Amino acid sequence: MNRRKFIYSSGMLAALSAAPAVLSAAVSGGIKPARGIQLYMVKEDMERDPAGTLKQLGAMGYTQIESYGSDKGIFWGKTNTEFKKLANGYGLNLVSTHYNPCTLAEFDRLATQAAAIEMQYLICPWLGPQKSIEDFKTFAADFNKRGAICKKHGLKFGYHPHDYPYKPLNGQLPIDVLLAGTDKHLVDFEMDIYYTVTEGADPYAYLRNHKGRFKLAHLRDVLRKRLPAGSKEESACDMGEGIIDFKKFITAGQDTGMRYFFVEQSRFHHETPLQSARKNAMYLKGLR
Repeated sequence: MNRRKFIYSSGMLAALSAAPAVLSAAVSGGIKPARGIQLYMVKEDMERDPAGTLKQLGAMGYTQIESYGSDKGIFWGKTNTEFKKLANGYGLNLVSTHYNPCTLAEFDRLATQAAAIEMQYLICPWLGPQKSIEDFKTFAADFNKRGAICKKHGLKFGYHPHDYPYKPLNGQLPIDVLLAGTDKHLVDFEMDIYYTVTEGADPYAYLRNHKGRFKLAHLRDVLRKRLPAGSKEESACDMGEGIIDFKKFITAGQDTGMRYFFVEQSRFHHETPLQSARKNAMYLKGLR
């Protein structure tokens, strides 16, 4: 399934600039999060050489990975245990995966495989814009069912919102409907800081007002000079080259229960995806 043919939609950034400096007092010398990466960022490299790509990511200092529903499956043509062994050999822990649309029965089988290798999360990555807010209420009910399946297997379920859940629909925001309609004990969320910011939402308000719901995050920056609205390319850039204060965001996330942080760049400026992955790894390593 082709998940990422998105058109950049510009949004007001006033909420970001007006956000409070921190949500709570930061602990001096706070714990840096483990460096994670979503494998979709290096999808072409993974398709050509999964083992070689994982080896390079491990050498860059990444320790956690998030997979996705590739043409070879979330385990890249291997069994769950084979892929775990391969990743672990390069110092990488498979924490979570995005999955392709599937029935509840298929999802249950996937949860069985994930639980067997001690993964933490199965995450819905994409619902797409809908015609009615009622569709998102239906999705919320489905998420609760999948969350119950994950709980049965000792896993957790999550949803990864992109830009469209922050766009008003029938006078409401889909992201608010999904947060309100899902059981906090069964459904977590994976914030993409890039989309939250570019859609004009306040990421800190969401972290504060829904404490404990956003347990994971995707990390990429927003260009200071953004592309025009409707551009075919997203205004994304490597961390530290745009407007987002990642030290502030990571601190706020950790203060409100966020545990996993995955780099996922989508636009590459005179560099390859692996070069971007290395640059972002070094940026995270240098955070103080």
